[in-house]
Amino acid sequence: MAKAATRHTSGGTTESTTATLKALVFLMFAAFAMTTDSVGTVIPQIIRDFGLGLTAAGTFQYATMSGIGLSAIALGFLADRIGRRNAILAGLVLFCGSCALFAFGHDFGFFALLLFVGGIGIGIFKAAALALIGDISTSTREHARTMNLIEAFFGVGAIVGPAIVAGSLAYGASWKLVYLFAAALCALLIAGALLTRFPATSRIQDQDSGRQERTSMRTSLRLLGDPMALFFAVLLMLYVGAEAAIYVWAPTYFAGYEGTNAWLVGYTVSLFFVLRAGGRFLGAWLLQQFDWMIVLASCSSAVALLFWLAVLFGRDVAAFALPATGLFMSVLYPTINSTGISCFPRQRHGSIAGLLLFFTCISAVLAPLAMGLIGDLMGTSVFSIVLGGVFATLLAGMCVWNALAKPAAARLVERNRADYAAASNEELASQPSA
Repeated sequence: MAKAATRHTSGGTTESTTATLKALVFLMFAAFAMTTDSVGTVIPQIIRDFGLGLTAAGTFQYATMSGIGLSAIALGFLADRIGRRNAILAGLVLFCGSCALFAFGHDFGFFALLLFVGGIGIGIFKAAALALIGDISTSTREHARTMNLIEAFFGVGAIVGPAIVAGSLAYGASWKLVYLFAAALCALLIAGALLTRFPATSRIQDQDSGRQERTSMRTSLRLLGDPMALFFAVLLMLYVGAEAAIYVWAPTYFAGYEGTNAWLVGYTVSLFFVLRAGGRFLGAWLLQQFDWMIVLASCSSAVALLFWLAVLFGRDVAAFALPATGLFMSVLYPTINSTGISCFPRQRHGSIAGLLLFFTCISAVLAPLAMGLIGDLMGTSVFSIVLGGVFATLLAGMCVWNALAKPAAARLVERNRADYAAASNEELASQPSA
């Protein structure tokens, strides 16, 4: 009787190993979301503790995003050069160490430095984790579904982090506890990464010499000359701009509101994050049932519609419309990001993931700044929401065009053939013989 073979997935890893790797990535995203998305609840405490103004206290946001953006564009290639595991470990060690050191600091400048270093760590391990998901996916479609699940866990971390801060303060503890929780989780993730088998990372061949091409920041920047890289980068920047209108400026937009739905507006951002997290689990199902281009066009159009309903009918309607955007936004970021990565060879996934992450961070800084400036210029935060609606409308227009013109379709077919067909054949070959 033939001995049953162990079932393998893409990259030659077993199904159990693949599940473990996915769990590690899920928890990585939850860990850094605990810190990055709790900034809004930490900043008021920073203002009180150090007597800072809004601009200075905002360093807690800018320091992290600057670190992520810098490492994404300058160090994202490490996942391709030194391997996914080594890059993930390097990033986790930096992030874990920076979070743990919060326990020993009492100076605002020291905290800002820790956030910047932690951001560098996030950029390194996030690019590597995104590349790893491409390695263990069996198709570009599965890649998109898995990315939605990853971002759902990010959404869970975005809910847990602020809750830890709020709970800590309620019991008279320090806001620093959220960073110590993140450090503890990262320590477990480091141990898990050391004990888990990772798929081998192959090198890309130079077309002229046939030699292995050495990845570097320069090779990453060359991707800027690829229209597909720029197309997905613009989509991500528009998405982040629309999202920032909700979680950054919606509380200011509703300040002083005493209308019919005043009871609801205090929960605008919380509801947005909850719907965004839950919607990403739904997004994984949607992508299993429908073509990704149709999902993007439909959901982005719904987001744009909700923005303009909020603008045209005022805060009574906006109290429901703005948080509801989270349900439709949920599927957009992970699907755009994963599809953009899937358009490139697996050997370049670390580099393209870093490049797209860089543009995401640029928008996370510039879009809220532009909304604040236009709000100050016009004398009302309504125009911050209007600008968010403009971003959402441009995004919807590009997604509808994408569904009609299908600019990435040929590239995805080629990548499925080149990167995933061999894995599928290997999987078939590993089935038990009769």
